Amino acid sequence: MGTGASKNPDSSHEGEGRDEENLDHAGGQLYVSLKMENYKRTGDLIPHVYGSVPLVGYWDSSKALAMERESTSMWELSFVVPPNHETLDFKFLLKPNYSNVPCVVEEGPIRLLTGGTLQGDARLALFRLSGDEMLEFRVFIKADRVSPFDLAASWRAYQENLQPSSVRGIPDVSINAAPEAGFENGSSASLELDLEHYVVPPPASCANSGLVYAANLTETPRSLVSSGKFSNADVSSSNSDASNKAGTFPRKDVEIIIPDSSKVISPLGMIESKSVGTFSPLQKQESHRGLFVDRGVGSPRLVKSASAAAFTSDLKLDTETKTMPEAAGAVAAAAIADQMLGPKEDRKLAIVLVGLPARGKTFTAAKLTRYLRWLGHETKHFNVGKYRRLKHGTNQSADFFRADNPEGMEARNEVAALAMEDMISWMQEGGQVGIFDATNSTRQRRNMLMKMAEGRCKIIFLETLCNDEKIIERNIRLKIQQSPDYAEEPDFEAGMQDFKTRLANYEKVYEPVEEGSYIKMIDMVSGQGGQIQVNNISGYLPGRIVFFLVNTHLTPRPILLTRHGESRDNVRGRIGGDTVLSEAGELYAKKLSNFVEKRLKSERTASIWTSTLQRTILTASPIVGFPKIQWRALDEINAGVCDGMTYEEIKKNMPEEYESRKKDKLRYRYPRGESYLDVIQRLEPVIIELERQRAPVVVISHQAVLRALYAYFADRPLNEIPHIEVPLHTIIEIQMGVTGVHEKRYKLMD
Repeated sequence: MGTGASKNPDSSHEGEGRDEENLDHAGGQLYVSLKMENYKRTGDLIPHVYGSVPLVGYWDSSKALAMERESTSMWELSFVVPPNHETLDFKFLLKPNYSNVPCVVEEGPIRLLTGGTLQGDARLALFRLSGDEMLEFRVFIKADRVSPFDLAASWRAYQENLQPSSVRGIPDVSINAAPEAGFENGSSASLELDLEHYVVPPPASCANSGLVYAANLTETPRSLVSSGKFSNADVSSSNSDASNKAGTFPRKDVEIIIPDSSKVISPLGMIESKSVGTFSPLQKQESHRGLFVDRGVGSPRLVKSASAAAFTSDLKLDTETKTMPEAAGAVAAAAIADQMLGPKEDRKLAIVLVGLPARGKTFTAAKLTRYLRWLGHETKHFNVGKYRRLKHGTNQSADFFRADNPEGMEARNEVAALAMEDMISWMQEGGQVGIFDATNSTRQRRNMLMKMAEGRCKIIFLETLCNDEKIIERNIRLKIQQSPDYAEEPDFEAGMQDFKTRLANYEKVYEPVEEGSYIKMIDMVSGQGGQIQVNNISGYLPGRIVFFLVNTHLTPRPILLTRHGESRDNVRGRIGGDTVLSEAGELYAKKLSNFVEKRLKSERTASIWTSTLQRTILTASPIVGFPKIQWRALDEINAGVCDGMTYEEIKKNMPEEYESRKKDKLRYRYPRGESYLDVIQRLEPVIIELERQRAPVVVISHQAVLRALYAYFADRPLNEIPHIEVPLHTIIEIQMGVTGVHEKRYKLMD
């Protein structure tokens, strides 16, 4: 190609030519795509392109460029030329798969391509096969300007895709009923009979909340600390097994006034309608049966304009209060919508637990706190029992909890008011969701809390009801073993009797929730049936809370997290990509298969989850006897235009991007790619399903994804997620159950 006679002599394009020349000097290129379409069968004839230098060379059909099949009827060839390239002259031909059959060249004159555009009239590509038999192809051409950097990234992806995917054709859900043919479990891949041989110490901030009494992980009672009666050291001693993630805040001494709980906020059986600001009868419920859901989203508040000529919606955000979640996607969008459309007090949400002792309130509150924090909502868990122990000691007998003990009632109401005031004050400082953990078993106590929250935050009651005596007995035993209330009681049976007496005192005065907005969880802890009832619940966040609670339970089961075996890109230090495993990665896949077989030999209902990238699918391939499920949500973080590059290449070619990522890895979003916050948003369905599963799950995924999943179970702050260590060829076992989360690590290879 490239004859001088092919240049366009039209002087009217001189300015355009100068522009194209400038673009060429700036590094721009033309990415040209030629396509041919025909719906008839062509047998073994494959469309090709041939011509003169520089496209193909010397009109030699043996050097013609084959077009790639894009679909059953479409063929395509792509190439790159400068914007001011010489005119390219070429023709299409049909070339057989076998050399003994002659090629068929298209009829008509030579085609000319200038500036990414075909010259002359658009015409079909006509081929005379034999005699009068003609074969027609429609011709399409598209040219886009692209930067050299985009070309380099595209070329890397193209080079990788020259090798067909090793997992193409494997369905999204599959199961190997027997070992694959040719699979040899050689000595190098075998494991010790005792899996404890591979156990390695977990990191200091591991997911071992199950070793700590759940109430000790709740917020420090800062009102008691600031009053001078207790020092920070005293509080730390009661929380010695847990790190206070939020720390303590300096605060002035406050005087807590317990409101008169006999003054009800609104008549029982009445609710306030957000849309018109009036009261309407609340639909009555029969005991714990029935379902009443208010799915209204509220209406913008209307205020009269200064000119009194029209009404305008007051949709201004409260810029003085930090109420936006540290999140992306749906969570951020919903937060903005709720701020604009809802009453100001609805921007702060108080989840108030209700229920008898030993019903799993604190455990449910801890799980909900962990979930909301992981989504990006500033959330804290306030446990009234912790306040009581700090103010009145841990040696209170069952008589302290009698309803006819005025001193005990006053003391318990006082610490409840202290905890509520601490929670509301924290919300006013920028907190979003406060979880108030106590029995709150009487309407009088709940009215007191609603009075304190009036105009300051929205209250949703979360009532946990359990009628399974075995579960209640188990919870009581755990309470005696773990609660500081019985730490100094040497006689276990005496502790059991005292707690059951305390429980009987609560049962005498217990009043189920029938007022305000509430969620009732009835026999949900087992994960087998149960009911959940909601009343007057609206808004994105309350809806997410209900959805989470519907899917959570306390059934013990392990969750195994592991990265794929080492890939070829891991060896080269490149991020992203979709390469196959290295030799070390293939060995790990066999070792992992042996591990899963030994660890889950009695758990035949377990399942294997992978991403859709071939390095995780290949890692799972030796595992037999378990269903394998591919999740697009488990794919590695999308590195965008940086996919396939090393960090050194990014630093050299994109120094600004490199520095931006270095400054804030959590929020940094790769150009045309994702951030860690984006990954968290797409992983929410995975978390919900992991919570819902009652059988073991093995998750084979990638570093960024596993960092985010692990952070959920370990309750790690969002800003730590990009720095969590998730090494190759290591299994993180998360044991979920009634006592919380336990972590164990196995390192199968160096």
